[in-house]
Amino acid sequence: MNLPPLPAHAHAQPLLPAQGAVELLFLLFHGAGAHAGQMDGLAQALRAQYPQAAIVALDAPLRLPAEAIDGFQWFDEAEQGLVAGVAAALPGFVATVRQWAEAFALDWPRVALGGFSQGGLMALEAVQAEAQLAGRVMSFGAAPLARPVSAPEGCTLHLLHGQRDEAVPYAHVVDAAQAWVDLGADITADVLPHVHHEMAPALIERAMHQLRTFIPARLWREAVSTASEMERADQQALNDRGTLH
Repeated sequence: MNLPPLPAHAHAQPLLPAQGAVELLFLLFHGAGAHAGQMDGLAQALRAQYPQAAIVALDAPLRLPAEAIDGFQWFDEAEQGLVAGVAAALPGFVATVRQWAEAFALDWPRVALGGFSQGGLMALEAVQAEAQLAGRVMSFGAAPLARPVSAPEGCTLHLLHGQRDEAVPYAHVVDAAQAWVDLGADITADVLPHVHHEMAPALIERAMHQLRTFIPARLWREAVSTASEMERADQQALNDRGTLH
């Protein structure tokens, strides 16, 4: 299987199916000051649940300037601030998602993004800024930059947060989720007690449950529409049969 060329500053940890074609792609983005290994727990859970998926955890492109911490970041929040940092990082982030999707010849609905903290923020902002980028986003310990004013079309959002998160107060996540609900987005939001700003096993378990069980409203609408059309066609067939002699 041909993998895409990696940027010189990046490192990826791909998990591929033992055999057979890749049917789904999960791209995982760590928090600031960490590295791809931070997403190992999520990657292993996804691999167990989706054996035909390619699961790729990526190192962010910027190395943390602090010598005491050997980690990476998607943007330098201290130097740029959140808004300017996200804006500067988005083009490269979106290009990375497109690159990996193209490598596996997968259309965007079969691509899912999972991110923690700064990585989750980037994933949320990316699907709001770029149409048809991914079919799902799992955001852990993150909230959008501002209260949403639009819903990402065709993308289901799963917000997963700890009630004791010290870095991103859960109230921001609840407020964003309510705004997205009001806008008609397909979204789930789980705030778990006793969980801090961390990739907690309980959050990962909840994410797996939501991926397995949540059916986007748009699919229900399509199913209802299809059922109605079939019912009308059946009724028309019965009517036509009744007029034959």
